[in-house]
Amino acid sequence: MKIPVLKTPDLLSLSDLTQEEIINLFEFTSYLKKNTKKGKFKKYLENKTLAMIFEKSSTRTRVSFETGMIQLGGHALFLSSNDIQLGRGETIADTARVLSRYNDGIMIRTFEHEKIMALAHYSDIPVINGLSDSFHPCQALTDYYTIFEREKNLSDLKITYIGDGNNMANSLLLGAAILGIDITVACPKKYSPDMSILERAFKISSGTDSNIMITDNIDEAVNGADYIYTDVWVSMGQEKETAKKKKAFARYCVTEELLSKTGKNTKVLHCLPAHRGEEITDAVMDGPASIVFDQAENRLHCQKAIMCALMGRK
Repeated sequence: MKIPVLKTPDLLSLSDLTQEEIINLFEFTSYLKKNTKKGKFKKYLENKTLAMIFEKSSTRTRVSFETGMIQLGGHALFLSSNDIQLGRGETIADTARVLSRYNDGIMIRTFEHEKIMALAHYSDIPVINGLSDSFHPCQALTDYYTIFEREKNLSDLKITYIGDGNNMANSLLLGAAILGIDITVACPKKYSPDMSILERAFKISSGTDSNIMITDNIDEAVNGADYIYTDVWVSMGQEKETAKKKKAFARYCVTEELLSKTGKNTKVLHCLPAHRGEEITDAVMDGPASIVFDQAENRLHCQKAIMCALMGRK
């Protein structure tokens, strides 16, 4: 199967991609996943290297990217902020220029989205956003792929996100708008998604028939939901807000009782790590509605497709 063609040189946000490009990535992900299950690994990225910059800790991002590069015949380099000169004052521009001379791609997991944009601007090789405070495109692509492999046809679906209007909410909104999926975000009014990103999602949705709603009414939000999605209430770097956020989100927990209000055989997603007993109960996380660990596995396969599409170009 041919590697999908993307117009964008980097993946910084889902708005870098078209609906057709996302579906092509999903089809290629299915192909890679099927072959992985058979123990077949085509070396699409043979002898290529991915520099992985981590300014935020990670389990799934590091393991899935590193394993993915090995399966594709390449090699991944783990670079923590303590290991490279970026953590000691070297500029983003200089780091980008140097890594471009050594590697075939850069994945960065950091705080400020502007840092990723600057890295991509000065880099001569593809840059992949492994997570920023604004967006988490690899995770959101994985989430919609996990739905895609069950539904195939994404029209007439409703996903409800319950929790903080964070980088996941932002990315899910953009993804739903591009793919034509209805999405409702349920959160306290004070913690709504970024207005500029909402406006971007609404603009995109006008051409895809995606319906977007933001509400603090949880029962209204879950009614008719095919999929419910949740995430931690306190993101990395927000630890000082823990007590305040726990109080604000106390009723925004995905429980069996909440699931019973959807009126459908609803499935539940969580990008992990989960704070069990806060945003999701053990009964839901480990119950029949949960597809959380299928979702976690798909990070590997979906990111392999992304790396092939960006780094496997001739």
